[in-house]
Amino acid sequence: MLEIIDHGRVREIKLARPPANALNTPLVSGLTEALETAAEEASAVVLSGLPGMYCAGLDVPELIAMDRETFTDNWLRFIRVQQTIATLPVPVVFAMTGHAPAGGIVLGVFGDYRIMPRGPYKTGLNEVRVGLVVPEPAYSALELLIGPRGAENMVMDGSMISSEQAVEIGLVDELADSPEAVVSRAVAWCEERLALPREAMLMTRKITRRRLHEIFDNYGAERDKVFIDLWFSEVTQANLKQMIAALKKKG
Repeated sequence: MLEIIDHGRVREIKLARPPANALNTPLVSGLTEALETAAEEASAVVLSGLPGMYCAGLDVPELIAMDRETFTDNWLRFIRVQQTIATLPVPVVFAMTGHAPAGGIVLGVFGDYRIMPRGPYKTGLNEVRVGLVVPEPAYSALELLIGPRGAENMVMDGSMISSEQAVEIGLVDELADSPEAVVSRAVAWCEERLALPREAMLMTRKITRRRLHEIFDNYGAERDKVFIDLWFSEVTQANLKQMIAALKKKG
């Protein structure tokens, strides 16, 4: 489910769960562990995916079959991987090699830098359209990234936007010419950072990311309950089942 590729001092962690890199329980747990290990063994991290599909978000078919207790455990794992990315002591670049809807970009907002390919690739936060809310830590990070009004418009509208539009609003930092070029450019960006005096770079990074750390300092279990209650609501369950049926018919 994960491929580890070292580019000198830069470690690439590649999501490799075809066809869509949907975040199931083993993938989320494995990603957290791989990030923690990379922080000890590498100087920077690149998170990549499959060509044309970075990550489709949470594995809804797996999650919808869970009871509340099991789902809650899995939800907390998803929050933990967000916190791990936000607080990782080395630079993290998201090489979003294709589509990155919902949970895919939820993780991405905690990175140092985000790159997508030009072309017919979409990203966005569509949770409201199926009866859910964007995870509160991710929304707070989104506000820091694109501003309060931009974040509000994005989550209330729930539309997918092109990679070009994502760059225009600041959700994505850079476009590459192809999915393959996204990774090489991400590694190059890391090397540019690592060429700076190390201690000064890391301390400056710590200062600039202080507010990302604070998001989780102020995050409590009562906020998880909001998402979990909505997940198990009748309307949301019906919407999710309809979405699963549509995906099965399409694929």
